[in-house]
Amino acid sequence: MSDAAVFAAVFIALYIAHSVGDHWVQTSHQAAHKGENDRTPGQSSRDGRIACSLHVLGLTITKGIALATVVLVLDLPVTAAGMAAGLGIDAATHWWADRRSTLAWLAKVTDKTEFYNLGTSAHPSHPATAEGKPAAHIGTGAYALDQSFHHLFLGVAALLIAAI
Repeated sequence: MSDAAVFAAVFIALYIAHSVGDHWVQTSHQAAHKGENDRTPGQSSRDGRIACSLHVLGLTITKGIALATVVLVLDLPVTAAGMAAGLGIDAATHWWADRRSTLAWLAKVTDKTEFYNLGTSAHPSHPATAEGKPAAHIGTGAYALDQSFHHLFLGVAALLIAAI
């Protein structure tokens, strides 16, 4: 089996597991608190780090199960070292981005702050009803940048898993 085919199969498994882990496995508490820091009123960095760590643990277990299933069913020639490296870089970068202030900083230094704020009251054209109340929407720029960042590192993880 070619490395390209292994990369493709691994990436698809990780991508599916990422969606499940980020949206179904993650608890509401983790989603609400993983970005807390000492500047969050009534909260601490410790609370946020614990929530984020538990989220990433559940996410990584989900990815590990999906990856192991695909590797076993398709008899993919991957190594334990490759899987550890791929899942490790994915977990570390996912944790970094999900602390929120880190991704907001990255958006700022790449001149993406306006897009990052899209869909929130911080954006000059935030969604509002004719009455001036917040309007429903299906996402924010922060969410789009978050997912794009994660997808980049899913690709890196799949490449490591296929190549090591």
